[in-house]
Amino acid sequence: MRRVMFAAVVASLIAPTAAQAMTVAQFLAKAKALQAQGALAILSPDAELLKREVAAIRAAYTADLRAARAAGKTPPGCPPETGKPKLTPRQMLAELEKIPPAKRGMSMKAAVYAYMKRTYPCR
Repeated sequence: MRRVMFAAVVASLIAPTAAQAMTVAQFLAKAKALQAQGALAILSPDAELLKREVAAIRAAYTADLRAARAAGKTPPGCPPETGKPKLTPRQMLAELEKIPPAKRGMSMKAAVYAYMKRTYPCR
């Protein structure tokens, strides 16, 4: 049950809402704290904060892709144009954990853009 609730909270991180700039270190700390709360995590204001952060990054990335393509420039990655790239909450956290602690002061936006560029390079 605890895993199901955690998965539900983290999965909800992809719904669109307003932006909140956050570093990778801050995001990971809040995500780990939520994970430790188990089912109660859904009641935490930090769950909504992380949800807004991810949604804002997703919206910015999508807008940047469209703008770059419309301007004939190389976009910040070339994910498939049909369907959405598959990145589960667990995969996202695992990718963030791969970032060395000394570099976790980077913004979540920079980390996600770097991941997308690495995963979906433009050729």
